[in-house]
Amino acid sequence: MDAGNKILENRMAKLPSVDYVLKHRTALVLQKEYGLSELTKVTRSILLEVRQSMINDQEALICDDASIFGLIQQRLEARAEKKVKAVLNLTGTVLHTNLGRAVLPQEAVDALRVAASEACILEYDVGAGKRGDRDELVEKLLCELTGAEAATVVNNNAAAVFLLLHALSAKKETIISRGELVEIGGSFRIPDIMLRAGAKLVEVGTTNRTHSKDFIEAITPKTAMIMKVHTSNYVVEGFTAHVEDDELAKIANDHAIAYVVDLGSGSLVDMTRYGLPKEPTPMEALSSGAHLITFSGDKLLGGPQCGMIVGKKELIAKIKKNPIKRMLRVSKLTLAALEAVLHLYRDPESLPEKLTVLKQLTRPREDILLQVNRVIEGLKNCFEDTSLSIHSQDVMSQIGSGSLPVERLPSSAIVVQGENKVGEKQVLQLEKFLRKVSIPVIGRVNDKHLILDLRCLRTDQEEILIQMIRFGLQNLITKK
Repeated sequence: MDAGNKILENRMAKLPSVDYVLKHRTALVLQKEYGLSELTKVTRSILLEVRQSMINDQEALICDDASIFGLIQQRLEARAEKKVKAVLNLTGTVLHTNLGRAVLPQEAVDALRVAASEACILEYDVGAGKRGDRDELVEKLLCELTGAEAATVVNNNAAAVFLLLHALSAKKETIISRGELVEIGGSFRIPDIMLRAGAKLVEVGTTNRTHSKDFIEAITPKTAMIMKVHTSNYVVEGFTAHVEDDELAKIANDHAIAYVVDLGSGSLVDMTRYGLPKEPTPMEALSSGAHLITFSGDKLLGGPQCGMIVGKKELIAKIKKNPIKRMLRVSKLTLAALEAVLHLYRDPESLPEKLTVLKQLTRPREDILLQVNRVIEGLKNCFEDTSLSIHSQDVMSQIGSGSLPVERLPSSAIVVQGENKVGEKQVLQLEKFLRKVSIPVIGRVNDKHLILDLRCLRTDQEEILIQMIRFGLQNLITKK
């Protein structure tokens, strides 16, 4: 045996066995926290990796007990870390799709806790003592708030549109303006949804102008509906023309077909009463003659992710009989949260205080600036050993999730900038570090500046933000 093989054999002989590790006193503590099965799996994996590293003649890993248990504990902690966890959304986008969209109000959180921890009414009629319909938990509220005759709920608005088309327009024609063939998040396009639903798309008009006669001339015996899609993701300006709801409803009624409106991000109140830009509501569309409306629950409405269909009773009944409805139905958790949020809309005067999304959207810049200054004061002297500086700056937030795409909200932000080339690099290092701390801080980098818009930061989160930034700065100093 040559010297190299002898060294490798000696090193591998020093590796502890799985049985030795599991019987060690340190393992007993880990077993209590993570369980025997998980500890055994990770121990075998770590020992195999160390052994393979030795065989591959890579840099030797220290094989004493402390090092082995250190590796095992790190792996156990990494595997146990939850992927869904709270972050500080300082992006300046209130309804951030990648960060979970609407933050639920406390009333919805309380309702979720009850639904999750207790047996609860879902499809049970306590009055009749027999099976009921889960939609009944929120249907009366939705009808009261929108003026609809009936309502149903599915897991998101894209599902609502799909179900509606499949139930009412499968193997038939749906007419839509060419300027409304939108693409929503994740490259999902209205034409694709129509195709999968079995509806034949009939485009009319042009990208910027569509007229009543375009719809009338397109109607055939195979036409099931006229569909209008609210272009919430973009705005076409200039030489434009579109047909109003009441005119489209009249055309549909004259030809005995359905008129449906997809609002996307639907709001149940007039947003202008809170100083926000105008957004169409289901109530307005229904009062203008629309037969069915679809809209989201987790955008401007401020509730859980779901899609709602409200409108004519006979059409809703037909939709609910479609087998796909069961595939798209929502859980008790969604219904519990949605019911709690809908109850808040009965008192629109208190909405800005109780509905989290509306509270975030209506925060004045002056209030946010005071918060910015408090955080900056808490970071005094923390930047001395770095090539960075910190200051406040007026910025513009956005609503997000395809809601009012061109509207901006005056806000205030913390800006960290580099004083030189080293500082510019440190900005990127700090931004990356803040994304990986125990409570990730998600901001945005613009022109080599780290911008932290505090519109969505609660007062009780200020100290957390200060500590996370301090931690990040200390990490930069240590690396110098």
